[in-house]
Amino acid sequence: MMQKLMRKLARSTEGAATIELALITPILATLLIGVVDITTAFNRKLELEQAVQRSIERVMQTTTDETVEANIKQEAAEAAGIPEDNVTVTYSLTCDGTTTAYNTDCAVGQVEVRYVNVAATTTFTPMFPLAKLGMTQDHFVINAETGIRTA
Repeated sequence: MMQKLMRKLARSTEGAATIELALITPILATLLIGVVDITTAFNRKLELEQAVQRSIERVMQTTTDETVEANIKQEAAEAAGIPEDNVTVTYSLTCDGTTTAYNTDCAVGQVEVRYVNVAATTTFTPMFPLAKLGMTQDHFVINAETGIRTA
């Protein structure tokens, strides 16, 4: 009697789809969360890059009582929603393609090119706990950098 019941249950296909769905649902949910995390991180990177680029563009159009560096930092930080300490402004000078100290001038006849570079850093914490996957950190660092030739 018990063997007949076991054979009947083994041949039965009723509920197979429900069991298959129950087995595959955690995998699908993990994939969905991963796609959402990647999309959100990529969106945050684009926001940071646009904020850095706009800070240089806007500083060329505005005049304030602050220094150019302070104005760029403020613009980038406000646009990206990050602290001003996470924004770095550097100046560089090249004379005939060779990097030189910014506060000097190139020799007569050399091609002088001056740049202002802006870099910003922030972090992104994904929804899915990465520590369970063996990663040591619970967040990613996102960097964005841009520059403009000033002379």
